[in-house]
Amino acid sequence: MISLPVASRLAIALVAAGGVSIAATAMAETRQDSLRLDQIQIIGSHNSYHAGLDPAIRSRLLASAPDLVRELDYQHPPLAAQLDGGVRQLELDIYADTAGGRFARPHRPGVPEDVWSLSPSDQAIMRQPGFKVMHIPDIDQHATCQPLLQCLSQIRDWSVAHPGHVPVFVILEVEQHNDIPGGTEAEPFDAATFDALDSAIRSVFLPSQLLTPDDVRGDAPDLRSAILTKGWPTMGQARGKVVFLLDQRSDRSLYLRGHSALRGRVAFTNADPGAPDAAFTEMNDGPGGDIATLVRRHFLVRTRSDADTVEGRSGDVGRRDAMLASGAQIVSTDYPDAEPARWSGYHVGFLDNAAVRCNPVSAPADCQSRLIETPAKGDFHLERMIMVMRHGIRSPLAGQVPAGVGIAGGWPQWSGAPGI
Repeated sequence: MISLPVASRLAIALVAAGGVSIAATAMAETRQDSLRLDQIQIIGSHNSYHAGLDPAIRSRLLASAPDLVRELDYQHPPLAAQLDGGVRQLELDIYADTAGGRFARPHRPGVPEDVWSLSPSDQAIMRQPGFKVMHIPDIDQHATCQPLLQCLSQIRDWSVAHPGHVPVFVILEVEQHNDIPGGTEAEPFDAATFDALDSAIRSVFLPSQLLTPDDVRGDAPDLRSAILTKGWPTMGQARGKVVFLLDQRSDRSLYLRGHSALRGRVAFTNADPGAPDAAFTEMNDGPGGDIATLVRRHFLVRTRSDADTVEGRSGDVGRRDAMLASGAQIVSTDYPDAEPARWSGYHVGFLDNAAVRCNPVSAPADCQSRLIETPAKGDFHLERMIMVMRHGIRSPLAGQVPAGVGIAGGWPQWSGAPGI
C-alpha cells in the first residue's frame, strides 16, 4: 500500500515536470501493429462539419419549430481541430449538385422569394457544380468546410501531417431528400452519381492513402467471407490510411451495381450482417448485447452515444457507457472530449485524451491502449493522477481497458486503495 508521502511525491514530480508525455514512452516501445482493425475502439463526431444554425435563421425558427432548434443546437470546430483533439471518425452529409447552383439561394421553406443571406464567397462556392456538405437545405446549410472536395482535402492534409495515425474513418451520409416541406429539393443519386462520388474521393487521396474494400477482400469471394476467415488488416497495415463508410443502408443496391462485392469501390456499405458485402454495419441505438455479438464475429460496428442534444442537456451517461462497453469500434457523439456539452459537461472520450483504446470485447488480453497511438495531448490533470493513485482507477468509463501513464518503471503496485 502506498503511503501519503510517496503518492504526494509522485504527483508533485509529475506536475513539476510540466506533465508527462506518453509520446516518448510510446515511441520507445513496440507499437501494437499486430492488432486488427476490429480490435480497437475510437470516438467519432456526429455531423462533423456542423457549424451551427445561422443566428438570424435560428431566431426565426424558434417561433415555428422550437423542438427542431433544440435538436440542432450543437456545432463542431473545423475537421483538423477535431482530429487534433482525438476524434478518429468524421461524418459528412453530402448532397449532389451536378449542375451547380441548387443551394445558392436558401430560402424560408414554402416562401422561395424570402431568401436567406449568403456571403459572396459562400454564394460563389454554391454556384459551382459538385457535391456539397450540409445538414438541411435552406435552414441548416452552414458547414466548416465547403464543398466536399475541401472537406476531403482537409482530412488528407491532416493525415499526411500525422503519419502513423490509426485509420481515420469517414462516414458519408448521402442525402437525397429534404424533409422540410417547401424547401429546396435534393438531387437524387443514381449509379453515375455514386461513380462521381468515388472519383471525387480518388481525386484527393492517393491509392496508398486509402483502405478500400478491395484491400480487405483480397482473393476471398466477398467481404463477409474475408473478415470471417482472414480478418481485418492489422494496425501495421492500416496506419496512416483513411477508410470511407456509406451511412444509409438504402444506398447499397445502387452503389453495388456493376461492382459485385464492392470490387473497385472506395467505400464500405452499411450492410446487413448476412449480406456478401457485409463488413461494416450500423446499430446507432444498440442494444449493447447485439453489438457485442457482431463485434465478436469481426464485424465493424458504428453506434451513437447520444442524440438530439438529449444527453448533452441532461448529463445522463447511461447510454454512453453502455455503447462504449458494447465493443462497437466506432462510437459517435456530438460531444467528444474536447467539446463537452455546455449545459452539463457531458462528453465522450478515453482517459488522457487518447484517440483510441483496446476494444473491450474483441481485443486480446495483452493489448495495451497506450501503445496503439500517441495520445492527442500529452499533458495530464493532477485531479486524474490523484484519482489513479488514490483508488487504482485508470478510467472513468465502464468497461474501459486501463490506459497506463508513462512513468519510468510503471505505476506502483498496490493490493488495496492507497492510504491517501
